[in-house]
Amino acid sequence: MSQQAVNGVQSRGKVLTLDNMNPNVKQVYYAVPRSHSPTGGADREGAERVSHYFLHLFLKRYSAAQIFTDPCLNLPQGVKKPFTEVIKANIGDAHAMGQKPITFLRQVLALCSYPELLEDTKFPEDAKKRARRILEACGGHSIGAYSASQGIECIRQDVARYIEKRDGGISSNPDNIYLSTGASDAIVTMLKLLVCGEGRDRTGVMISIPQYPLYSAALADLGAVQINYYLDEDKCWGLDVAELKRSLNAARQHCNPRVLCIINPGNPTGQVQSRQCIEDVIRFAKEEHLFLMADEVYQDNVYAEGCEFHSFKKVLFEMGPEYSSTVEMASFHSTSKCYMGECGFRGGYMEIINMDPEVKAQLTKLVSVRLCPPVPGQALLDLVVNPPQPDEPSYATFMKERTAVLAALAEKAKITEQIFNTVPGITCNPVQGAMYTFPRITLPQKAIDKAKAEGQAPDMLYCMKLLEEEGICLVPGSGFGQREGTFHFRMTILPPTEKLKIVLQKISAFHLRFTQEFS
Repeated sequence: MSQQAVNGVQSRGKVLTLDNMNPNVKQVYYAVPRSHSPTGGADREGAERVSHYFLHLFLKRYSAAQIFTDPCLNLPQGVKKPFTEVIKANIGDAHAMGQKPITFLRQVLALCSYPELLEDTKFPEDAKKRARRILEACGGHSIGAYSASQGIECIRQDVARYIEKRDGGISSNPDNIYLSTGASDAIVTMLKLLVCGEGRDRTGVMISIPQYPLYSAALADLGAVQINYYLDEDKCWGLDVAELKRSLNAARQHCNPRVLCIINPGNPTGQVQSRQCIEDVIRFAKEEHLFLMADEVYQDNVYAEGCEFHSFKKVLFEMGPEYSSTVEMASFHSTSKCYMGECGFRGGYMEIINMDPEVKAQLTKLVSVRLCPPVPGQALLDLVVNPPQPDEPSYATFMKERTAVLAALAEKAKITEQIFNTVPGITCNPVQGAMYTFPRITLPQKAIDKAKAEGQAPDMLYCMKLLEEEGICLVPGSGFGQREGTFHFRMTILPPTEKLKIVLQKISAFHLRFTQEFS
């Protein structure tokens, strides 16, 4: 049946169907039965690569030698600099910035990796119980075995229970849960299903500006059309449905908008959406016949008074069957952020809502080609969604560590906003959530002219100079998108509190110096 009806408005069938999904995915043939998998497919490590790329560009300025190609970076020998270390405040890598792992998570992972430790009396009984359960669900009782492509079944059951508890009892079906290699992998997989068409029929995907570069990179890779909608910096990076409509109507002149991506809490902007805003977005998606993708990987990172995380799924179902039975959605979560910060384990999940069963079969086939998500990452995810309970021996330590991490992040969010807002020429919105700040910087015209003469963005010139003079690595706002004529940088709030204060003071002093130099 045609997806177009009278006056060019799409018919009200599914947004994503077997007829209008990516035809290349339908051509994929995978002959291996899928209970305990194999085969390949490139693993995508997500948009932190973009930040690493900026770091690489910055660091090439130090020396002609290729000392700096490794983003894990040590200062080169023999090059005298006015600092003793480079502080990489450019990416959200908690453990690299000094955050300590949560004891319980690492105990269970150690037991899963080396089951002989199950005989060791130093490990608490609840950690051993979790490890035994996970190992029993693995082929050959080893986390070195492939799992089912969609993820280990008992872990998907635990994820479904976690979602139900988080959302106040709204049911979650484990069969709609797909475990993934971090959230990034699931996001790219979902986009791959959705992108199709040629010319003016090419799929358009709405993404927020500023945006997390995973989205722009994936859309470019897939040949989709990127549709920008701008967050309102003057309203704490708020999302306005009028802006969504403006963006959508403009895009309909040259592509077929089918997807709306939301990041909540926001990256790089750190805003937390109100419940009213989420309702408005869901109404808009239904009215405009859009597939909704809700990136919720920072759901535990909410700091500002009066702010609260509301999952898109919970709001969708509380809006009633008119919405909950029709709006197609995928939501994403990860073990890389929140209080865990376990980026390297590459654990995550996606839950799909209202997906056409034929498309779901294609999705399952597509993830089969990629083998399975890393099993240690799946094990870690299980502990995140099924943490120690009040009657278990590990509970007190777990809660103490979790609370301390989140309290420290809340304190650092406040300090960051306060210090930046004392500096003439820097304006910083409250960091309501996530783990970044995206301050606006006023740059002198001479600096803007110099950057243009050198063929680079003015905020790139600023960040390069900051790195060379202070050894602090940030990402220029131009890497995330920003309104024409405005300049920003993204900085993580992850460094330890005392080091963060030093970083903030150094940036503040540098900004005054930079302004003076180019005034």
